[in-house]
Amino acid sequence: MDLILRAEAFAREVHARQTRKGAAAEPYIIHLEDVAALLTAAAATAETIAAGWLHDTIEDGHAHGCPVTLHDLAARLGWPVAAIVAEVTDDKLVPKALRKDLQIRHAPRASPPARMVKLADKISNLRALIASPPAGWEHGRKVEYLGWAARVATGCRGVSPVLDEAFERAYREGLRWLAETA
Repeated sequence: MDLILRAEAFAREVHARQTRKGAAAEPYIIHLEDVAALLTAAAATAETIAAGWLHDTIEDGHAHGCPVTLHDLAARLGWPVAAIVAEVTDDKLVPKALRKDLQIRHAPRASPPARMVKLADKISNLRALIASPPAGWEHGRKVEYLGWAARVATGCRGVSPVLDEAFERAYREGLRWLAETA
């Protein structure tokens, strides 16, 4: 449990100034809490839950005044946690469209813990999109995001029935929401 608490504390430090993209602009830590709760419900290992707390630290730390490297994570929480985070981290130097395609292509080859983190992340993101869509996102962009998330999730399936079912529920809710808001 100490590992998870240390991961949570570090995530709160790194993401302290960050908000979600949704119109409500809630604190970003809510997303990380959701991901960690999903992983806990799926009986993930402590290393996987810790990685869930930290899955965006490398990507987002620089932009929010708290840069984090893979070596920083390893020094604080060990290489098993850092390795999972490394698997789910996008390279921000790569154009966004290619990053999104790479997530789809890499998901089936990722380790089971990384697939669990990625699937929990997509579940949380779909829930947030429905609850508070980003201002300025037209209907077509919401449809595109839902479809892309489903393609990433397809590559993550099979490691956790709990997460598979949670994604299905979020996806079906997303489809209903899109139909109602069209």
